[in-house]
Amino acid sequence: MSLLNEYINRRLSSIDLEQELIRLIKEYNKIRGTYLFIYVAANGKPIPGVELIQSDYYVITDLLSNKDGITNVDFYIETPGGSGETAEEIVRFLRNNFEGVSFVVSGEAKSAGTIIVLSGDEILMTETGSLGPIDAQMRIGRSVISAYDYIEWVEEKRKEADEQKALNPFDATMIAQITPGELGSVFNALKFAEDLVCEWLVKYKFKNWITTETRQLPVTEDMKSKVAQDIATKLTNHSLWRSHGRSIKIENLKEIGLTVKRVDDDLRLSDIVYRIQTVCRLLFDTTTTFKIFATAENKIFRQGVPGSAPIPVPQNRLPDVVEINQQCPNCGKTHKLYGKFAEDPQIDKDLVAKGFLPFPKDDKIICECGFTIDLSGIKNEIETQIKRKLVNN
Repeated sequence: MSLLNEYINRRLSSIDLEQELIRLIKEYNKIRGTYLFIYVAANGKPIPGVELIQSDYYVITDLLSNKDGITNVDFYIETPGGSGETAEEIVRFLRNNFEGVSFVVSGEAKSAGTIIVLSGDEILMTETGSLGPIDAQMRIGRSVISAYDYIEWVEEKRKEADEQKALNPFDATMIAQITPGELGSVFNALKFAEDLVCEWLVKYKFKNWITTETRQLPVTEDMKSKVAQDIATKLTNHSLWRSHGRSIKIENLKEIGLTVKRVDDDLRLSDIVYRIQTVCRLLFDTTTTFKIFATAENKIFRQGVPGSAPIPVPQNRLPDVVEINQQCPNCGKTHKLYGKFAEDPQIDKDLVAKGFLPFPKDDKIICECGFTIDLSGIKNEIETQIKRKLVNN
């Protein structure tokens, strides 16, 4: 039976899945003799903040600070990419606080995620794991774009202008809006990502590379730097991979000179890693969670605030109750809820008679489709708007 079917058939609630994740982390720590940290984003959810952002760094440092007696950390990562500067800060923190840092990849760790992974002493990957071409994401106007793609487009238009002695009106208008400072920033951003990879490969990944594999010759610092530069150049060359979103697998990484530990060769370890990946996927699929930070002791889940119908508020007085029509993001069913600001049994009687249910004590409702809706964000909105705290039944 597949792991996904196994967990679905067990009909675990979101709380059960959270407890299972903590159990798996503890099992992983026993097998590897390290301290596992989980950082997973729901790559497929189009939610602002799903990418690697600066606030992620603050959560990571909070959960991993003051870990006395822990020298080695394994960092399980899934991310679509994001801020290169945040990637740098995360790596600096890990390296300043732990002697050994390894990365575990069973899903996608793209762009800035790849940059982070390449700072590891060891890279552990499953058959389903993948990295991606390294790049810097730039905000140009209202859009976030790939620095490499931006440079490639400008260079393409430069060649086109040289050959044809002109550009079409649309391209000419676009090119005219590019300032030298903006272009310089894009070049610097791409070089920044490449420089980080070169530095970290030499300093960490290659630190125990003493002799060459075939001829057993001594490995010099110059040799390490040359290999690191070659790897970084290949990973920033998007024309080699044809797409910024291309999945770079274990065999691809070995071809460009990286040593990767294949998790599937260890049956006990691979079972735990695949279970961690499956549980995280189920949490994303059945709840409003879009980002998970977890250790054996603590967990923080970021929730996407589900949309709800506007809550009418009287202008001339503060209400004692609000009515909420909450739609399930998964199946579309509308849940009629009420939240009250005063202990009044008549409110309960009247609202229940109208088909409403009281606002849940744990701020969560489980839809008939099995999806768990986290209402904590809506609760905060209501209390901020009304300037009163909801009273739980």
